[in-house]
Amino acid sequence: MSAHDRNRRLADRAGAPPRPMSLREHIAARIRAEGPMRLDHYFGTCLLHPQWGYYTGRDPFGTTGDFTTAPEISQMFGELIGLWLADIWISSGRPENVHYVELGPGRGTLAKDALRAMKRYGLQPAVHFVEGSSALREVQQKAVPDVRWHNDLSTLPPDDPLLFVGNEFLDALPIRQMAKTPNGWREREIALQDDAFIFAAGGRPMDAAVPEEWRGAEDGTILETSPAQAAVMYELAGRLSDQGGAALLFDYGHAALHAGSTLQAVKDHRKVDPLAMPGSADLTALVEFGTLARIAQSRDVRWIGTAEQGAWLRRLGIDARTQSLAKAAPHHADDLRAARDRLVEPGQMGALFKVMGLSGLHWDGGAGFD
Repeated sequence: MSAHDRNRRLADRAGAPPRPMSLREHIAARIRAEGPMRLDHYFGTCLLHPQWGYYTGRDPFGTTGDFTTAPEISQMFGELIGLWLADIWISSGRPENVHYVELGPGRGTLAKDALRAMKRYGLQPAVHFVEGSSALREVQQKAVPDVRWHNDLSTLPPDDPLLFVGNEFLDALPIRQMAKTPNGWREREIALQDDAFIFAAGGRPMDAAVPEEWRGAEDGTILETSPAQAAVMYELAGRLSDQGGAALLFDYGHAALHAGSTLQAVKDHRKVDPLAMPGSADLTALVEFGTLARIAQSRDVRWIGTAEQGAWLRRLGIDARTQSLAKAAPHHADDLRAARDRLVEPGQMGALFKVMGLSGLHWDGGAGFD
């Protein structure tokens, strides 16, 4: 009998309502009933379960949350994105009826800063957020009152050009992991051992799912893939191909496939065990930009390039913008320089974080990807 069933029976005997089941108990019950759970199913359940999911009813951003993203560090991040979008729009002939679409917009801070910068150059697009969290939608409406929300890309306008922005969106999509064992490649799954979650190798051969150049790797090698990221990229690129527009996608990750597990969990700005507190900690994994670029190009979309975030921001003028803001507010100069450094320095976010640029074939290439 499971712990939940025992608690329910004791509560029934005492005449008291049973203690609500936790997400951990829910996942454990599924594993007992169905066997080990695929990692992408665990990942998605932890983040998006309609009752207990991490993003279901919380605002995880900022010093009072679990992590801080680039738009919350400095207004300069969103402003430079807005300038990039305005520049590519102008150089592409100022198309009419353009829509700004942000994937996973957090508190709406990036959009607010980017839209303010775009407006100075005559670009005032309709605003759309792809966001499923009701708690975050409430926060976002305060920042961007005229926004329209979507649960996915399928309900976006079907004909007009789209300007996509995604910051730390792809890393929150579920991943799968393949592990090389003495019996070949197997999928890594979540199993139970003495009521504790552990990683275990599945029984089904997965050699055909592994790139040929990796199939002879040493035992213990782990490779990651994300069908969810691939699906989003395929649809986004299809939109750019059919409707025109451009995209900027920021995330921490690699330019090409690397071996090793990058799965991590963050709670109160500290890394924790990804299996220890499902639903109470954020789960992420590094993005592999090389595969996503190839998917985009398969849909007749221009891959402008993939650059380190720090180098891209410097090319867009973050140093000059820092000096300008510091001159206008000298008492904030040290804070402004510290925020700039956090965004661009290699030892902070500058090298690990990348930005990928895409555009429709009839749109210009965009700046910063030298």
